[in-house]
Amino acid sequence: MRKVVLYISLSLDGYIADVGGDVGWLGGQDPDYTGDYGYEAFICTADTVLMGARTYRQVTEELSPDCWPYQGLETYILTHRPEPDTPERRFVDGSPTELLRRLRQEEGGNIWICGGADLIRQCMGEIDEFHLSIMPILLGNGTPLFPEGGPPLTLRLTDLRQENGVIDCVYQRR
Repeated sequence: MRKVVLYISLSLDGYIADVGGDVGWLGGQDPDYTGDYGYEAFICTADTVLMGARTYRQVTEELSPDCWPYQGLETYILTHRPEPDTPERRFVDGSPTELLRRLRQEEGGNIWICGGADLIRQCMGEIDEFHLSIMPILLGNGTPLFPEGGPPLTLRLTDLRQENGVIDCVYQRR
């Protein structure tokens, strides 16, 4: 059975975007650093990406408007306003947990939950591994990764490393 992985960056105080939805603060302590914080090693394990409509818009309009960054990965965009599918992008209006349960049964690599916060909250019960890159910044406010008042979830730390001031943690469900 395929594994569902949340791979995401967040601020030290737990936000995945600032109050304006911006992620321009992502990065380590040296702004000229050119490492990838383990992204290339991670992406080799996945062949499917799930993202919400706001994350899709941010990727295609702000972060990578000229080039689709997930070439070769089957991408599902959860939205209430479906668009025409492309060979690599499928627009889905439905339950993300039902989609994940179906995808788990298919052959393939890991299923990456890319963002955003609403999708992550809906999929929390399906996530097998939490790969968190903690950025050296305190935002003070913004979009929290984890909702307040959610049920407890016990995890086991399986990997920990530091690169350019960014702490990379990998947790699995216990």
